[in-house]
Amino acid sequence: MSLKHADSLKGKTAIAGIGATEFSKDSGRSELRLAAEAVKAALDDAGIAPSEVDGMVTFTMDNNPEISVARAAGIGDLTFFSRVHYGGGAACGTVAHAAMAVATGIADVVVCYRAFNERSGRRFGSGVLERTPTAEGVELGWNMPYGLLTPASWVAMFAQRYLYTYGATTEAFGHVAIADRAHAANNPNAYFYGKPITMEDHQNSRPIVEPMRLLDCCQETDGGQALVIVSAERAKDLKQKPAVINAAAQGAGRNQEQMSSFYRDDMTGLPEMQVVAKQLWQTSGLTPDDIQTAVLYDHFTPFVLMQLEEFGFCGRGEAPGFVADDNLLMGGKLPTNTHGGQLGEAYLHGMNGIAEAVRQIRGTSVNQVEDVHNVLVTAGTGVPTSGLVLGQA
Repeated sequence: MSLKHADSLKGKTAIAGIGATEFSKDSGRSELRLAAEAVKAALDDAGIAPSEVDGMVTFTMDNNPEISVARAAGIGDLTFFSRVHYGGGAACGTVAHAAMAVATGIADVVVCYRAFNERSGRRFGSGVLERTPTAEGVELGWNMPYGLLTPASWVAMFAQRYLYTYGATTEAFGHVAIADRAHAANNPNAYFYGKPITMEDHQNSRPIVEPMRLLDCCQETDGGQALVIVSAERAKDLKQKPAVINAAAQGAGRNQEQMSSFYRDDMTGLPEMQVVAKQLWQTSGLTPDDIQTAVLYDHFTPFVLMQLEEFGFCGRGEAPGFVADDNLLMGGKLPTNTHGGQLGEAYLHGMNGIAEAVRQIRGTSVNQVEDVHNVLVTAGTGVPTSGLVLGQA
């Protein structure tokens, strides 16, 4: 894999504004309104007028067209617009696309956004009810007739193999959930504010699909989140302390499918995330020891363990011991998902995690880690994915 030009974006752009709606189970308003509210909040945070925005990036799964959001938010002419595929794997990818546009002069101010009524509207957790014939549908056709209809069931196959291979127990998953909920308990914006859990709570939560339980699965959330990306130079003169984009990457692994890559040689890791990790470390010039805190995509707890291993925070099969030593909690080696993650704060396809990384760089998180210089952020796992390393100006 060639990374010859991987450092061409290093330090040239920054996230200058973050904004979100409230996170709820019933927003009571349209997804377009949620998107417009989040975009306005992010622009206000940065101190940039809507008329200055000339680029927009979102997910292919978002139901809000860029031009519709632009009209609703008072944005004028656009010189750049882009969408990124593969569900939650798009999160950091939206920032990568925005950074490329700004660094190359295609746009000056790019807004990334994601908004949905995923609890009160279409619920991803309800599974695949019908599907237009596609290549992806053919792949799922090998699994769906046997009952693998939901994301939880697809992930459970990997989780079971991981436990068997490394002789671990589901308590390893519990430590991830406990850390997320501990951080959410201090976050007034989190759905589970003031509601930490214990290992007993985790182990007694109802089974969803073996070996995963209810507390291993992320929430379903209504809400919107937006980010504003500008040049690192311009960001210095805006309202907020900038979070400089020191590395951004996307990755898909060999024999990749969407959450059902069961025919690879090994089911105990995330090759697509390894592709991202190699790029991020080389581009940033950093190592795992240089990261003070991380936001690891946590739609399901087992994939947090695998990400820790793919990025080199511990060896293969060592993540259960790593999390058991409370390393994901405040004061640990790698405080993780300090906003509460998608299990504790909200499920916004990972965009709210990027906002938390920005807060850690600014020093404004409700669970602020001391002396933060570099934050790792990852996007959806089990699908083609993306990642970021954010740092100080």
